[in-house]
Amino acid sequence: MIFCAIPGLFLTVWLLIAGDGNALSIGYYGFECPMAEAIVKSTVEQALRKDPTLAAGLLRMHFHDCFVQGCDGSVLIDSTKDNTAEKDSPANLSLRGYEVIDKAKQLLEGWCPGVVSCADILAMAARDAVFFAPNDLCEWREQSQESSEQLQRTEGGSAGGPVYEIPKGRKDGRRSRIEDTINLPPPTLNVSGLIRMFAQHGFSAQEMVVLSGGHTLGVARCSSFKQRLSKFDSTHDVDPSIDSSFGQSLAMKCSAGDTTEVAFDASRNTFDSAYFKAIQTSMGLLFSDQTLSSSPRTRVVVNAYAMNQALFFFDFQKAMVKMGLLDVKEDDEGDVRLNCRKIN
Repeated sequence: MIFCAIPGLFLTVWLLIAGDGNALSIGYYGFECPMAEAIVKSTVEQALRKDPTLAAGLLRMHFHDCFVQGCDGSVLIDSTKDNTAEKDSPANLSLRGYEVIDKAKQLLEGWCPGVVSCADILAMAARDAVFFAPNDLCEWREQSQESSEQLQRTEGGSAGGPVYEIPKGRKDGRRSRIEDTINLPPPTLNVSGLIRMFAQHGFSAQEMVVLSGGHTLGVARCSSFKQRLSKFDSTHDVDPSIDSSFGQSLAMKCSAGDTTEVAFDASRNTFDSAYFKAIQTSMGLLFSDQTLSSSPRTRVVVNAYAMNQALFFFDFQKAMVKMGLLDVKEDDEGDVRLNCRKIN
C-alpha cells in the first residue's frame, strides 16, 4: 500500500502553527460546531464528483483571497451599486466555485448558526479540493462500510491529492474593493518581480515556486498569455522562452478568442508535478510560470519538484498552511458573516 501523506507531516504543521503566536487552532470549532470539518469536506467532495475542474477554482480562490487584505473571505463578497468588489476585478473573473462555499455555509448555518466564518470555510474548501484532486501516486476510494469522510488510499489508481491540516478561527473582513486586487501577482511578472512580491508577504523564493505549483490544476484564458505569442518585445515577435511548437499550438487555440481556456499542463485536473515538468521543457503557460526557469535561484527548485513529486507535496502543504495565516482577522477585527456574499 502507498501512503501519500508524508510521515511527520502533521507534527511539522503543528509546530509551524504553535510557533506562530497566532490564536487560531486546529480544533477551533470542536465544541461550538464539531461537524464543521465534515460538512465542508462532504460539500467539496460532492461538488468535485460532479465537476472535477472546481478543484482549481477553489484553490485559486483561497490564494486570491489571502493575497488581498489577508485570508478574510473578502473575495466572496458581491459588488453593490455603491462598491465594485474584488470578485469583479479582471484578475478574479476566472475564479469558480462560489456556489460550493454558499452551499457549505447554508448547511453550517443550519447546524450551528453564526459560528463558522466564510474565511474558514474557504480555507477548508481549498484544502479539501487539493485532497480530492487526483494524482498519479495514489487512489482514493470509499470503503463500503464507512462514510464519505473515511477514505482509504490504495495502490494502482489515479486519485488523491496531498493531505494537510489547517488551523481555524479566522474572522470575515468588512472590506472588498476592486482596487485592492492590485496586490495580486499579474501573469506577466518576471521572476525578480515574483520573488519581490511574495517576499512582501513573508515568503521565500522556494515558497513562491511551490505555491506557483498550484497551477498544476486548472486553466488560464488566452488573454493572460497572448502577449507571449505576438509582438512580444522590440526584438522578438514570440517570447523566446517558449517552445516553438508549443507556441504555435497556443496561437492556433487562441485564434478562437481571448476567453479561450488552455490547461496549465497536460493533466489539468490532476494534482501532480506535471506543471514543473512543463516548465523544464519550455512549455510553461503563463510568462510568470516559465520565468521560474530563468533564474538559478528558482530553477533548482523547479527541477527538484519535477524530479520528486513527494517533495513537492510536502513543501506545498507547509506553504499552504503558512499562506492561510496571512493577515488573518481575529475577535473584533472581523465578523462571522451570515451570508458569505454580504457584509453583515
